[in-house]
Amino acid sequence: MRSTVLAGIVLVVLGVLALAYQGLTYTTHKKVLDIGPVQASKRETHTVPLPPIIGGVALVGGVALLVAGSRDT
Repeated sequence: MRSTVLAGIVLVVLGVLALAYQGLTYTTHKKVLDIGPVQASKRETHTVPLPPIIGGVALVGGVALLVAGSRDT
């Protein structure tokens, strides 16, 4: 009963975050030039998009778990 409510809260929070941010961004460092003591590197930013349907499904599932958990008490 408590675990159902906790899982519902976690899913609601994750669903809202997925809808708000719509993607994950990370940065990689790539070495471009390495000649003796001279070095040059390049930062590349990559984005992994999250479809809004994932956030919506998590949100709806979380609400369903909250409703199911509250009916058990």
